[in-house]
Amino acid sequence: MIAITNSQFFSDGLLQKGQTIFIEEGKISRISNEAVPADYEIIDVAGDYVSPGFIDLQIYGSGGNLFSAYPTAETLKQMDEDLISKGTTSFLACVATNSPEIVYQCLDAAKAYRSEAKGFLGLHLEGPYINPKRRGAHIAEYIYKASLDEVKKLLDYADGTVKMMTIAAELQDEKVIRYLVDQGIILSLGHSDADFDQATAAYNRGFKTTTHLFNAMPSIHHRAPNLPVAVMNHPTAMASIIADGCHVNLEVVKMTYKAMKDRLFLITDAVTACAIGPYQHELHGDKFVTADGTLSGSNITLLQAVQNCVKHCDIPIQEALKLASRNPALLMGILKTKGTLNVGSDADLLFLSPELQLKKVFVKGLHI
Repeated sequence: MIAITNSQFFSDGLLQKGQTIFIEEGKISRISNEAVPADYEIIDVAGDYVSPGFIDLQIYGSGGNLFSAYPTAETLKQMDEDLISKGTTSFLACVATNSPEIVYQCLDAAKAYRSEAKGFLGLHLEGPYINPKRRGAHIAEYIYKASLDEVKKLLDYADGTVKMMTIAAELQDEKVIRYLVDQGIILSLGHSDADFDQATAAYNRGFKTTTHLFNAMPSIHHRAPNLPVAVMNHPTAMASIIADGCHVNLEVVKMTYKAMKDRLFLITDAVTACAIGPYQHELHGDKFVTADGTLSGSNITLLQAVQNCVKHCDIPIQEALKLASRNPALLMGILKTKGTLNVGSDADLLFLSPELQLKKVFVKGLHI
């Protein structure tokens, strides 16, 4: 049992001071001003911030191997441990448009690893049901239209490990979309050429979010509103954004936050250097590119994205932290256990200095 004292902590985005956070059996049991019982370990954070652990819903690799190049439980464990050490305590491992063989190997790895996972929540399949016109770094030969039979086979084999899918709604049959929504898959509109009406229709019929806003989609045009305008104007649709200054200029991140607030969340879309398989990534400065120079992924952590939001986008600290914790948890439907510091939440905690430097990480009350 642990008692965290003298902190500034964030509960649902509100800064709280002076109260003690009590942790029992890996969860926050209470938050109060009461005296700490003698049988508790006291951790005095001396005025530092305590934040919910970060949640990255789109990451391809961390700590060494790219997941799709080495689709094993060992790679997921490597990602888990490396991400936790950097403050990301929950994540979806992302699989780009790929061959069926690779996709099914990733499913096998997810099923094999989930029983021992610490932060691994499941898989995000980014493709293959995307628009080739907006494929970005995705490989054209693997892109195709979904069939209902194939999607049923895929989800049956996945056995609950697939949590999110990025799809170009404008190219898919309604029966496929309806089946995925009915199965509880979080659908994200991305790698799409949807216009305003098509995107709005997708959000109205079950797409909950948008993949890396502004990337791999039409640009905003004042006479032709399209996908970015549709999500900004929609009352409930969310969007992820890569706040690295390379994928999206940070002035645009600032503008987008003002328009979307709690409907926006941060992802890294991070990859690792890789020289094998169909997706080979080379580090060029602060970003990764393919051999032909196409932008293919970020070289950023969620903590760095939060720091960028505070330093360059005029986003208050408590709001920037929500972009990496509460908001993705809200999308995933796990807000009761992740993304906030409330009674009953998992004790996934970050200790941050006033300058937002990471000092300690706890996962379910255990110091990592």
